[in-house]
Amino acid sequence: MSETIISANLVASHNAARQPDLERDYASLGERLDRRGIAIDVIRDKVEKFGVAIPSWGVGTGGTRFARFPGPGEPRDIFDKIEDCAVIAQLTQATPTVSLHIPWDKADPNRLKQAASRFGLGFDAMNSNTFSDARDQELSYKFGSLSHADAGTRRQAVEHNLECIEIGKTLGSKALTVWIGDGSNFPGQVNFAKAFERYLDAMREIYAGLPDDWRLFTEHKMYEPAFYSTVVQDWGTNYIIARELGDKAFCLVDLGHHAPNVNIEMIVSRLIQFGKLGGFHFNDSKYGDDDLDAGSIDPYRLFLVFNELVDAELSGAKGFNPAHMLDQSHNVTDPIESLMLSAVEVQRAYAQALLVDRKALEGFQEKNDALMATQTLKAAYRTDVEPILAMARLRTGGAVDPVAAYREAGYRAKVAAERPAVASGGGGIV
Repeated sequence: MSETIISANLVASHNAARQPDLERDYASLGERLDRRGIAIDVIRDKVEKFGVAIPSWGVGTGGTRFARFPGPGEPRDIFDKIEDCAVIAQLTQATPTVSLHIPWDKADPNRLKQAASRFGLGFDAMNSNTFSDARDQELSYKFGSLSHADAGTRRQAVEHNLECIEIGKTLGSKALTVWIGDGSNFPGQVNFAKAFERYLDAMREIYAGLPDDWRLFTEHKMYEPAFYSTVVQDWGTNYIIARELGDKAFCLVDLGHHAPNVNIEMIVSRLIQFGKLGGFHFNDSKYGDDDLDAGSIDPYRLFLVFNELVDAELSGAKGFNPAHMLDQSHNVTDPIESLMLSAVEVQRAYAQALLVDRKALEGFQEKNDALMATQTLKAAYRTDVEPILAMARLRTGGAVDPVAAYREAGYRAKVAAERPAVASGGGGIV
């Protein structure tokens, strides 16, 4: 049996006080859904099986380019991070895996695997880092990595990604995510075509190192740190990369990596249609790549993304198997609380999308009835599915109210007493 960090007795007491009200709310919602021809238990069962990965870096306090204000009890290393992730998994029962970032999380892979297995955690996609320089690194990535003009720097970046694959094989991971900050800050600084060709050549070497049962996710980003041009700047370029590399290459969609008014749900549909949707980094944004908590700014957009995902799931889209991960920076909140709520918000969007009357929607679409088509989506979105989410947590051993249980447990104060305070410093998101 897996270990737990929060006392099982505390969680049981927390749930016992809330269970009667939850059961009434669940029964009431079940009755209303039944009138719409929806079996609430079927939705609950699907929610119970839906999980989203926690990024190891997400449990640390974030920051901006200008400043970072450390929080109490910050994790000192990857093993502290795993313990924080275990708390999130225990209370939400929605985050069964952790996604590592190398070299930030570099440690003996067997020790990492043992540490995670104590809490019943697995490992999601490996993440390489060639967008910043590691300590004792021979060649700098200041002017790029996989697209760098210098062959030696490109070779170093390729070898780092291959090392991430080797570490991941020991951990039981099945995917590698590659995001690079390569680009330019001034017109004329790079030759667009040559830089992209160098990138493709380097990625072909990484792709060749993938085990047969692995997938490669490439991630696009419109800007930052390259503000004039970015090598992998949009989903079209990302699709070209996945198509050029082969059947194991897919596009990863970070919700914050697009221009402000881009129709992300349509991008998701296109990638599904052509078999190249790899997965998601869930977050939210107001101005750019803000990495805010998922669903905190535009929960309807998150729902619309899941509307496309559920449509593909129910229609049996070929090769449809997206990976789900949170990717957030928590500047002013407790990262554990933010990640718990974000995991719940992703589940919420999934549950709401499962409520869409797809037969009715298709009929309105065929008749060009725009008003009733959009109202069909709104009917699902406006449904309060909180009783479904809470009941799923209760049945699987989580907390009816994860944040309340977490605060009752006093976990943050406990680790703050055990982990040395981190001095305030300069900028940086992690």
